[in-house]
Amino acid sequence: MNAPLTVAISPCPNDTFIFGAWILGLTPDRTGRPARFAWADVEELNRAAERQRFDVIKMSAATALELEEHYEILPTGSAFGAGVGPKLVVRPDGPQRPATIAVPGLKTTAFAVLRAALGHDFSPVPMLFSNIVDAVANGKVDAGLLIHETALVYDRYGLELRLDLGAWWAEQGAGTPMPLGVIAVRRSLPESLRQGVAQTLRASLELARKDSAPIWPLIRALAQELDNATLNAHIKAYVTDMSLDMGPMGVLALDRLRTITQNP
Repeated sequence: MNAPLTVAISPCPNDTFIFGAWILGLTPDRTGRPARFAWADVEELNRAAERQRFDVIKMSAATALELEEHYEILPTGSAFGAGVGPKLVVRPDGPQRPATIAVPGLKTTAFAVLRAALGHDFSPVPMLFSNIVDAVANGKVDAGLLIHETALVYDRYGLELRLDLGAWWAEQGAGTPMPLGVIAVRRSLPESLRQGVAQTLRASLELARKDSAPIWPLIRALAQELDNATLNAHIKAYVTDMSLDMGPMGVLALDRLRTITQNP
């Protein structure tokens, strides 16, 4: 019997929306191997990718560009932001030039782009993305870099927007959407298996777009924010036609990310 295919993704709504039908066995498997799924925070996934722990893994686009020797970025499953993206937030009385900023990880695309966009030095304070809002509100840091669902509801916590990286990218990205996360597969796997993963993932997403009701309980069970309006807004923002196939525009966006983050 073939060894299980190890698959690791984040619990954020766009990932569970894309993978949900595959996880629940609702779509035909084109890999020929059983799959074992794991969930982890995006920074944990980035670190796991550095150690090549999983066959298929969600990782930050910035990290994926560093690991192209070991992982192939799939055309399906990516999160691109068209005018939307991570947000730097502060307390209403926060400093104009934050000295300490809570970030969701030093290997995330959000942190890489923030360094390029902010224009002044700061001390990053890595922490779990879901803890950042409280760290800012309680004064433990001057500002926080929000990703996932929390970036959509920061005002609920009395915080103010200081810098919208999605808007910044719209000005700096040469007409490309902002690449945030990608799905990648180990290059050491046979090409036929890598293609099977891409085909299975595409079928999973197509089913979700046609009817998300069967996977909605899974999405809600793993999400940080629970109200349906926020979950739907998150999925609408980051699961687009380019998640089905990034195409040439996605490749250009990744090239632009490489240029911006390597030459801030």
